[in-house]
Amino acid sequence: MSADPKPGKTSPGGKTTDPARETKLKKACADFESMLVYQLLKTMRQTIPKSGVLSGSDGKDTYEMMFDQKVADEVARKGQGLGLQKMLYNQISKQYLKKD
Repeated sequence: MSADPKPGKTSPGGKTTDPARETKLKKACADFESMLVYQLLKTMRQTIPKSGVLSGSDGKDTYEMMFDQKVADEVARKGQGLGLQKMLYNQISKQYLKKD
């Protein structure tokens, strides 16, 4: 009997998976969700009127962009996020993680 040196886990489709590919796929799904959340925050921020007390700050736009990116990353990385990364992972893993 020969033992497999690095046995993989079983994917949602019931096939043996490569742990490195699985990790890459999970990160890609989380990154995609982070980008989507960032775009949502950016779009919502554009609906706020530019006039008022805080309208003329030079670094305000840069700070808001950095803040939105950090919030988006934290939302995607904590817990289930919005749930999009889990759905993406389940769909993509059926084909991407198939053992060749």
